[in-house]
Amino acid sequence: MTKKVYIGCGAGFSGDRFDASIPIVKEFKKITAPKYLMFEVLAERTLAIAQQFRIKNPEEGYSPFLDSYITPILDDCLENNIKIISNIGAANPLGAAKRILEIAKKQNIRPPKIGVIIGDDLLEYMSNDEILSSPTVEGLDFSNNKITAANVYLGAQPIADALEKNVDIVVVGRTVDSALALGPLLYEFKWKANELNLIGSGTICGHLLECGAQVTGAYFADPGFKDVPDLANVGFPIAEFSEDGSFVITKPEGTGGLVSKATVTEQLLYETHDPSSYLVPDVTADMTNLILEDDGINRILVKGGAGRKPPEKLKATICSDNGFMGEAEISYAGPNALARAKLAGNVINERVQTLGLQGQIRTEIIGAGSVHFSMDETPSYELTNDGDYRVRTSAIYPHKEQAQQMIDEVLSLYCCGPAAGGGARAYVTAQSSTASILVNRQLVDPNIKIRIL
Repeated sequence: MTKKVYIGCGAGFSGDRFDASIPIVKEFKKITAPKYLMFEVLAERTLAIAQQFRIKNPEEGYSPFLDSYITPILDDCLENNIKIISNIGAANPLGAAKRILEIAKKQNIRPPKIGVIIGDDLLEYMSNDEILSSPTVEGLDFSNNKITAANVYLGAQPIADALEKNVDIVVVGRTVDSALALGPLLYEFKWKANELNLIGSGTICGHLLECGAQVTGAYFADPGFKDVPDLANVGFPIAEFSEDGSFVITKPEGTGGLVSKATVTEQLLYETHDPSSYLVPDVTADMTNLILEDDGINRILVKGGAGRKPPEKLKATICSDNGFMGEAEISYAGPNALARAKLAGNVINERVQTLGLQGQIRTEIIGAGSVHFSMDETPSYELTNDGDYRVRTSAIYPHKEQAQQMIDEVLSLYCCGPAAGGGARAYVTAQSSTASILVNRQLVDPNIKIRIL
């Protein structure tokens, strides 16, 4: 009988639905084949925020939503041999593993055996000056900024190595998203490094899973054009991977959403610069000869994945301090509301100039143009002057006091601005900027470590 490996995705970003994994676990309890539950919760911005938490408290820095994802399913996963793979470790994988052990103790269940992968901290391999002098391939120049963190994207092999140690859970920090699925496949099928077509297919499978419900119809939905049933109960994806490299994308029985050729195609193209050369540390995956076939209701068979040798360099994300953002909003509604909102925006801009605040300010009117247009641009659609509009102002400054000055000007519109402003709110937040560089993989590979807790 052909061996199959089942992989479900319980989260596609930090803050994704906390109960999404429960139907997957329920489905997996009926299956005797190898089964894995992945949580993908780490974007570049998410890691930058996690590094800020770690700097303030060395015990923190893992996903702030760890408890919400792990608590509901930990007991069932341990009881039913469902292994958990996640980048929930963020800036502190060891801290995340310790927190999972605390959850198990609180639930009075057996302590899981956890493999923790460390070694993504680029500052272990390069000096601060070497990093600052590296050309960026994405993001803004950071050469004059203070580096708060530098993390290189690890691949799937360390996850497979950790699974060789018979762990229940693998916790990583910065890794490529698709590796959360490819790692279990490398372990289960024992693919060799030169079996590039299989590794490429495993990477494509991970890419389809990594964004959660995007592939099961959620991000796909567009009423009247692309209808998706029961979206409020959308099921998260499950892959059934066969040893020949083909796999089926589906979702748990009884859940909402849709798995179709169209939903799978959209996710294939999501964040894919070149479908013939999808670069990850383990392989250069090629999607151009994929074949999608219906395999039943909400089941799409994917085959034809290919791969070539992996890139010589690895991508790294650099986080640096970027001052403080002030952000404030105030509403205008009723007769002549749009004119009053525009006047409020003009007053704010003039007051900021009078105070000598030099940050790059953005003022927009929500309801009249806040995504594609700023306040000074004319939208291409008709607007009613008597309506409901909200003025939003934001700017980034080097110092917190400057950001506070800016938002104070918005709050002052209660009495110093146009008539009938209300519902104001404002806040100041520390900002991190991110950029990407490329590093020689030889610097990193020998230094990856796996700790067992």
